[in-house]
Amino acid sequence: MGKHNFKEWLAVTRYWSFTVSTMPLIVTFAYLFAKGMVPSGALPWVILGLSLLGVVLLHAAGNVLSDWADFRSGVDNKDAYAVPNLVFGKFQPMEYLVFSAILFVLGIAVGLCLVAICGVGVLIVGVIAVALTALYSFLKYHALGDADIFVIFGVLTVIGLAYAITGEWHVDALVLSVPIGIITVSVLHANNTLDIPTDGAAGIKTFAMLIGEKASYVLYCCYMVLPFLCVVASVIAGWLPAPSLLCLLAIPKAYKNFKQAATWPSVGREAMKGLDFHSSQLQLQFSLLLSIGLFISFWL
Repeated sequence: MGKHNFKEWLAVTRYWSFTVSTMPLIVTFAYLFAKGMVPSGALPWVILGLSLLGVVLLHAAGNVLSDWADFRSGVDNKDAYAVPNLVFGKFQPMEYLVFSAILFVLGIAVGLCLVAICGVGVLIVGVIAVALTALYSFLKYHALGDADIFVIFGVLTVIGLAYAITGEWHVDALVLSVPIGIITVSVLHANNTLDIPTDGAAGIKTFAMLIGEKASYVLYCCYMVLPFLCVVASVIAGWLPAPSLLCLLAIPKAYKNFKQAATWPSVGREAMKGLDFHSSQLQLQFSLLLSIGLFISFWL
């Protein structure tokens, strides 16, 4: 494993996707801060830092394991929009498998530190998160990958950090889960829609395959609208403070993604090319703006 440099190993993790795992934690912390539930002192910030480190390590482990599984199953091949490292022999499958195992061990070690600080509730969330991360490829191949990602990054990160910071379960924090979870799922959905033919040839069934290409592109367009409607509805209902509407400034990015996907009737699946990356950028913009709005609301 020593023949590759740090930059190559970093690229293996698909680090550009880490926004989808880290931003839910930032937004949740901002939500707790806005509600006055973040205790004074350095400890909450230490917990946030460890949580960010742990979730990045587990996300990286899941990405590497997923690429290994896709190569082994034939989902990634020279005719697919594949990660090239394994397909073209730049890395060996065993290197991916060992690297994934190392990342899982490191992520679990960070999680155990959080358990020691925050209690058994974090252990419960962590065990579920690790299991769902490890099972992602299996679930993806049976049309459950989207649900898996929503639960991990839309639900578990939110409820887990809320417990870690306060020592209590906060169901109200799940108001963040739908908008954040939808944008997160859009990253996966864009990629799976693009890969429908090659995934079908490999004998798997993703959710995009289950509903078909036309419904998949329509659903992606809905994913670009629904998070904003959720925040607006939550503000109207009094579940989120008014400054949360700052996230609406991310609408131009969402519209750009929407507009590209809407070219599907004329250009076909090529309309979805690159939208996984652009969706992760939207996740970053949307979540940062929402977080800033929540922090601002504390002082209003």
